[in-house]
Amino acid sequence: MFKGSFPALVTPFRNGEVDWDTLGKLVEWHIGEGSHGLVPVGTTGESPTLTHQEHERVIAEVVRAVDGRIPVIAGAGSNNTLEAIRFMRHAAAVGADAALVVTPYYNKPTQAGMIAHFTALHDCCDLPIIIYNIPGRSVVDMAPETMGQLARLPRIIGVKDATGDLARVSAQRIACGKEFVQISGEDGTAHGFNAQGGVGVISVTANVAPRLVAQVQEATLAGDYARALELQDRLMPLHRAIFTEPGLVGVKYAMSRLDLCSEEVRLPLVGLSDPTKALVEDGLRHAGLIN
Repeated sequence: MFKGSFPALVTPFRNGEVDWDTLGKLVEWHIGEGSHGLVPVGTTGESPTLTHQEHERVIAEVVRAVDGRIPVIAGAGSNNTLEAIRFMRHAAAVGADAALVVTPYYNKPTQAGMIAHFTALHDCCDLPIIIYNIPGRSVVDMAPETMGQLARLPRIIGVKDATGDLARVSAQRIACGKEFVQISGEDGTAHGFNAQGGVGVISVTANVAPRLVAQVQEATLAGDYARALELQDRLMPLHRAIFTEPGLVGVKYAMSRLDLCSEEVRLPLVGLSDPTKALVEDGLRHAGLIN
């Protein structure tokens, strides 16, 4: 069920408010472009600056718009276990297919603390959980052995791995088992991640190039790495440009160039600098998305 390209869906804004009409149009566009699932209200969806009410409504609106056609993995993470339980229960109640739960950031739990946190979330409702391990943002790194312990729980089913360490995939296969769903959290190395045993990517770039990112995934999952590399060569300048500044800012600017949504973001993020805009536009041209 959880294989292929999952855009880490942006939350479009207009004049400081969530642009609900555009959100629905983006869902339809992604389905038409071949995305294999959607991940609303992750970091790329600007979860840190959404209110709880906005967070929950975005999940509900995306689930409603998708209407069962592709899986929805709802962002439900927090460094406050009680708050994450609230998001988990809401996502389950509105019909999400799974929850993406980041390792608790800022308060730096130990490995034992992470086990306790994820166990509490596992036990709070029946929603499957995909662990999001991103040490560069959370400042904690879930060890493969810890993940292996959590993988014994029936509803902890996978990981979004943004460590940048492709050797982790093999270590986690050994610790967690071959059926544990391993999804890349890095666009630039997602094809190599699948060669190690991964089965997908939760992608920022797929917000603006969903068909190409989905085709890379389909090629790797079919074992056609030559084709995947051809496609990746088209995408790599765009990947690099989008992440020159915060990725969601870069991808919203790219989307604005395709008239998909406004480039508007919320403080403390600000719009792209002019040199980075030029890089993004060059990346869009190289990928064949603009002339």
